[in-house]
Amino acid sequence: MHCKLEYPATVSDYRDLARARLPRSLFDYIDGGASDEQTLVANTNDWAKIILRQRVLMNVDNVDTSSTLAGQQCRMPLALAPLGLAGMMARRGEVQAVRAANTAGIPFTLSTVGICPLAEVQAAASEPFWFQLYMIRDRERVKKLLQQAWQTGCRTLVFTIDLPFSGMRHRDTRNGLATSGGLGPSLRSSTLKAQQVLSRPAWAWQVVVRGGPLTFGSLSEAVPGARNPEAFKAWVDSQFDPTVTWSDIEWLRDLWQGKLLLKGILDVEDAQRAIRTGADGIIVSNHGGRQLDGVASTASRLPDIVAATGAHIEVLVDGGIRSGVDIFRALALGAKGVLIGRPWAWALAAEGQQGLEQLLARWQQELKLTMMLTGVTRISDIGPTQLDIIASQDAKK
Repeated sequence: MHCKLEYPATVSDYRDLARARLPRSLFDYIDGGASDEQTLVANTNDWAKIILRQRVLMNVDNVDTSSTLAGQQCRMPLALAPLGLAGMMARRGEVQAVRAANTAGIPFTLSTVGICPLAEVQAAASEPFWFQLYMIRDRERVKKLLQQAWQTGCRTLVFTIDLPFSGMRHRDTRNGLATSGGLGPSLRSSTLKAQQVLSRPAWAWQVVVRGGPLTFGSLSEAVPGARNPEAFKAWVDSQFDPTVTWSDIEWLRDLWQGKLLLKGILDVEDAQRAIRTGADGIIVSNHGGRQLDGVASTASRLPDIVAATGAHIEVLVDGGIRSGVDIFRALALGAKGVLIGRPWAWALAAEGQQGLEQLLARWQQELKLTMMLTGVTRISDIGPTQLDIIASQDAKK
């Protein structure tokens, strides 16, 4: 039996609360990774290997955590990453999340497969938000989505490039969310999911009953006959396009007038190619360990990519960031900023908008404290000199 956690303080606390409040299949969908989840684990563990250099007796009054990401002013160099089905973490989850992000003074990114549509998020937002896109087979639908995003005030497009097809996610299979051989949901899987929903009546009341309609909001016009997320997911899965190449990125660059960030870069050559296609920034990412298991963690790949491209393009990173200290580590390795996915999903599922606001405020305070104890007062001052290189090298042995 779970004990109620009255005052969650860490990401792990919010994760525990989310596990207790979400149906198992939904929790595992967010929490899990591809195959044996080796890369999922490495993403988190490798940040802990970056050892900081503590300094003392330095004037660290008036520490300022503010920065810019994709030309947008932020109170700290952090953005909420696109998260599919976020509207199922809590009632109209994307709306609650964008409000929390606005309160924290950071960007929110709406996923193509979010539950809430662009117009609903725009109505709730007090600041511009970002929009994330997959290159689906229906290019006219892509054009329409870009037009809608621009009309709602989005000026930064996050284009996910590491998903020609969904990764093998065994937790989803065990929970009846994924089936092998391209078969539809069976009676067994439907029964299992129904049992899991019934085991979380508070979630079912708030999200399913009061939080409908549960569809991929921005794609509702594309699949007018669908009445539930599974039907939309089947359509989206059929739309993943394995033929996408760099020429499609050039086509997209010509269409989109705003900032273009390419999410899913894990290789130096790909990062250099992104520069040549005219991208404004790249996000070093392995899709949170949800696509190809066994690839490198983002922390281990970030330094080489920054060294090869950082002078020519804005480099952001995601994957395994779990604290304000981790934000500092990423900046010290050369990133301009970070994105987070699971942490904001857990906080939202645990305590809604208020929980996410509290988590972000705590991370900003933790980042500020880390800056003070490493002797810096501005984000632009953070770099390799704040790392204990000898200890870091010893940790790799």
